[in-house]
Amino acid sequence: MKIWKSLITLVAVALASLLPLKAGATDQSPAGKTYRYLWSHYTGWEPWQYIADSGIMKKWADKYGVKIEVILINDYVTSINQFTSGEAVGCAMTIMDALDMPASGGIDCDVLVVGDYSDGNDGLVLFNGKTIKDVKGRQVLIVKDSVSSYLLSQALKAGGLLDADVTEVNTSDANIGATFAASGDRGATVTWNPILMQVRNLPKATLVFDSSKIPGEIQDLLVVRRDAPDAVKKAMVGAWYEAMAIMSGQGKQADQAIEAMAKFAGGTVPEFKAQLRTTRMFYTPQDGIAFIESPVLEKTAKTVAGFCFDHGLLGQGAKSPDFIGIELPGGKVVGDPQHVKIHYNSDYVKAASAGKL
Repeated sequence: MKIWKSLITLVAVALASLLPLKAGATDQSPAGKTYRYLWSHYTGWEPWQYIADSGIMKKWADKYGVKIEVILINDYVTSINQFTSGEAVGCAMTIMDALDMPASGGIDCDVLVVGDYSDGNDGLVLFNGKTIKDVKGRQVLIVKDSVSSYLLSQALKAGGLLDADVTEVNTSDANIGATFAASGDRGATVTWNPILMQVRNLPKATLVFDSSKIPGEIQDLLVVRRDAPDAVKKAMVGAWYEAMAIMSGQGKQADQAIEAMAKFAGGTVPEFKAQLRTTRMFYTPQDGIAFIESPVLEKTAKTVAGFCFDHGLLGQGAKSPDFIGIELPGGKVVGDPQHVKIHYNSDYVKAASAGKL
């Protein structure tokens, strides 16, 4: 998997070098160009389909004179690879996967919105096992070298085990639920909602660890290329927070939004609401600002960078966890200030908070 990801990185860098990109955002975008934003199934990202289907995205794109297409990619890693190779202007991903895929591939990224952090939406599930220790010696179905590997490592540590005590078996999130269901008495998997709810409810299956034990560490982000037009960034942030206001509100419109998201996620409204309870959503710009300006962000950036380095995920040139710089709001950099590839850009969320989008 690491060799495969290295090849993806090389291809991404080569393709990116051919794109007509400039440093920094601009207000201008080529006439007739359509900007693609990619997402994959996860409770905190289901609002993207509602944003597309309801016309919210078109409304905000029209406001800023751009064309934006929101596209579901059923395989999470594929969506990030397409973003990294220049096929999309933005993608929904976690902070770890932003670091170990596009950033390690040389792509300069803006984190425009931290939409939520997983507060129980990601977990380790076993057949015929009751504690973390019961995973020892098993093969674990997982989207390998993604944030699921991070959660598994944290779970093993909590159970007094080592990463070497299990074998990770790379499995696409599009297939992981069915593969686990057929995996037999010693089946084990790490996955996320809505798949997690499906597998944990199987007979003889037990959730032995989840992301509520590591609050704030699995951040789910709206990531765009740093040099994307300013108009695209404004439109995406504006559309996101309009959807957040609707789904967190009361009345018929909120009910219809939740119903649409639940249906698209492949579940019922009660199931989707249960998944939202294990998602720490930041429904307002003010909530998002409070989180990214808290000490949690710097701590998580260091922890995630350390994991990526220890597992060889920062690229061949990485000599330490500080190889890639992560710029926090206010300008402080975690890592190499001369090699910053991830920027937590709070300008647009603050504009939304002030009603200036």
